[in-house]
Amino acid sequence: MIDLSIVIVSYNTKDLLEKCLESIYKTAKDFSFEVVVVDNNSKDDSSEMVANKFKDVILIKNKENYGFSKANNVGIKKSKGRYVLFLNPDTVVYPKTLKTMIIFMDNHKDAGAATCKVVLVNGEIDDATHRGFPTPWNSLMFFTGFAKLFPKSKLFNGYHMGWLDMNKTHQIEALAGAFMLVRREAGEEAGWWSEDYFFYGEDLDFCYILKQKGWKIYYVVEASIFHHKGVSGGIKKISKEISTADKETKIRVTNWRYKAMEIFYDRHYKGKYPFFITYLIKLAIKVKLWKSLREIG
Repeated sequence: MIDLSIVIVSYNTKDLLEKCLESIYKTAKDFSFEVVVVDNNSKDDSSEMVANKFKDVILIKNKENYGFSKANNVGIKKSKGRYVLFLNPDTVVYPKTLKTMIIFMDNHKDAGAATCKVVLVNGEIDDATHRGFPTPWNSLMFFTGFAKLFPKSKLFNGYHMGWLDMNKTHQIEALAGAFMLVRREAGEEAGWWSEDYFFYGEDLDFCYILKQKGWKIYYVVEASIFHHKGVSGGIKKISKEISTADKETKIRVTNWRYKAMEIFYDRHYKGKYPFFITYLIKLAIKVKLWKSLREIG
């Protein structure tokens, strides 16, 4: 069995995908690996670029957009690695990152999944890669702004676990699918990606199941990558200048984002809280969706 399978789901990110693949082949040293690119019916010749320039890549061309979860599951079926790295196409891998992460997983047998420092264009750490679960309380503190007012508070910033030292490796509850290194045994126990989700939320769900199965999840500070973030969807402010997503795509992605919140709540929290809490959560999601759609115009 090879050491690492890297699964990349691509959708209309040709130029960034090319840079991502280049960074992998430049930095992947001293271990065996394979790269699986699953293209979700891109219209920008992404598949042709991969086929022509990266002959070693296992390329899967979907005839329609399967979304993130289903496409990842398609890629997994073609993978053979002890570890599976789910990597976004709008990332750049830095030297020694992959090797460092493999060594970490080898030395931490309790780790079901791990992520590294995911650095954004503004130099900040992508907070989606360092999260607690979105309980009703954590969600309320996040959406009302209390989390930003008290970023280091365990009580108020539970969603981003802001009280933990970001300069030290430690356990977290959830990471992001932008860079998600999974032990194959753990992924198989969790059933891999839930296809209830199309886009957004699936990484939180995956981590929730891993934790239920008794696996630990780590944030590893000794390794890092660069992440543009949100290029395919076009709704993230940090990448809106380079995104090619049209208005229709942004609307679809926004709907998927808030639908994912409902799915996660129904799957994991609905039976744990009284009816009025569920009602307020669902109402808050609808209000946030309405506001986000208005901002798109």
